[in-house]
Amino acid sequence: MKVEHLASKEEDEKRGTVKVVNGRYKPSGLFHYISLNTPIKDENGTLMGITNPRDMTYIHSYGGEAVFFEGLGKGKLIASRCDNPDCVTKGSIYMPFRIHCPDCLAKNTPVDITDRARGGNVHSFMITERTGAFNTLPTPIKFVNVEFEGVCTILMGALAVGEPKMDMKVTPIFRTGDPQYIITDMLWVPVGTPADQLPEHYTF
Repeated sequence: MKVEHLASKEEDEKRGTVKVVNGRYKPSGLFHYISLNTPIKDENGTLMGITNPRDMTYIHSYGGEAVFFEGLGKGKLIASRCDNPDCVTKGSIYMPFRIHCPDCLAKNTPVDITDRARGGNVHSFMITERTGAFNTLPTPIKFVNVEFEGVCTILMGALAVGEPKMDMKVTPIFRTGDPQYIITDMLWVPVGTPADQLPEHYTF
């Protein structure tokens, strides 16, 4: 049984927001809503239980990774690099973004690898019809693991156009038209995909 709850205009006006004041989160408004329960009955009309619909807003802090998610909305893929001169892996570039070097624990330096990512290779892929809660990608989802020259880690994403193949050359596209500041602000398409085939709000 699917139960949908649409916030009233009054509730929507009070919906939770967060500001940063003196380096601290200052929440205001409502961060949870309770909807009416609905009965669950069997084919004979016998009560079996009830639903308990709840609408809750979470505060998700990006911390040191904020530069990565903000970059996606600007059409940039920001990785991180260890610049510690005493580290045995100095110069290593990490994507997904790592705040700290896994070897020396020094804070990494953000670096723009957008151009390097244009022409990345599909290292492996999988296609799935089953998704988790609140999935926003159309199914089947074509997950691709993309490797970049000179980057020592591999990034997982979703292929938005075409069918994935091993060693396929792909390029990132970005939701610059209406960024949500989440990982799906970046998807992948095969190199050579025409701009008119990109999903709405996405650009190269």
